[in-house]
Amino acid sequence: MDELQEVQLTEIKPLLTEKIATQSFLDFDGQEYDIETAQGLLHVTMHGTPKGNRPVILTYHDIGLNHKSCFNTFFNFEDMNEITQHFTVCHVDAPGQQEGAPSFPSGYQYPTLDELAEMLPAVLTHLNIKCVIGIGVGAGAYILTKFADICREELDHSDLVEGLLLINIDPCSKGWIDWAASKFSNWTTNLVDIVLAHHFGHEELQANLDLIQTYRLHIAQDISQENLQFFLTSYNSRRDLEIERPILGVNEKTVRTLKCPALLVVGDSSPAVEAVVECNSRLDPTRTTFLKMADCGGLPQAVQPGKLTEAFKYFVQGMGYMSTVGMTRLTRS
Repeated sequence: MDELQEVQLTEIKPLLTEKIATQSFLDFDGQEYDIETAQGLLHVTMHGTPKGNRPVILTYHDIGLNHKSCFNTFFNFEDMNEITQHFTVCHVDAPGQQEGAPSFPSGYQYPTLDELAEMLPAVLTHLNIKCVIGIGVGAGAYILTKFADICREELDHSDLVEGLLLINIDPCSKGWIDWAASKFSNWTTNLVDIVLAHHFGHEELQANLDLIQTYRLHIAQDISQENLQFFLTSYNSRRDLEIERPILGVNEKTVRTLKCPALLVVGDSSPAVEAVVECNSRLDPTRTTFLKMADCGGLPQAVQPGKLTEAFKYFVQGMGYMSTVGMTRLTRS
């Protein structure tokens, strides 16, 4: 078995109730921008202004979501205030996924995931952001990982990404069997059900009906279905991340892998468990922590914001940015 680093969390707040979940898409004040890049416009929401050399928290959402539906429960959680009062937050919406976005015309060439990652340097330049700590979910986790790789390999700026919290990341391209299955599914299943099956496992789809209905309505009503199909197709056409675990004395100087600290997170009943374990096996174990959350499904940041907040505090503290005052001590196994 691949070596894993695990953390045990104590003093965790209870699960988010369905009542709170239905109110979780409410946004808090922020400055919105439409930023022109070589690959098209990106809608960005900025909370606060960059503080000196302190990194900005940069988020990227998954398919079927936008920054509000993916992250607001997490960032509005009361304990996250200890972090957000010290860090500026920059939310990126994939092209056409923000609320009220007009539908792209038929035949529009949507960016690949690699191209979505290549759009991010223009955002950081426009907003005068010097370095970031990334938080990505699913497709967003892939994009931020690719962005970190671009910074190191192509921009010669490896310190631009100081750390990554990656939720439900799948580093692998689709095989031809998966591709054929997704094509068949697209013909026989409606788009909303396809996206829900991406986020939630069968057990969660059957058990947490209120939460599922909240996201079903959001995916169906708040996001252009044409734009969502473009983003889904782009995600399903992703390439392998081509990252490999460094081995001392063999390839540690030449291997392509993340050089920044990474926290990999997945719920224990998420459909992404195997993919996240695979990603962990490809990363440097001295820089990577793997956290599988108990009693949690496909959206840890929405269902277990207290547990994820505590893990993120520990992660940021490990990077030297926060004092230990008011923080619960976490025990490594």
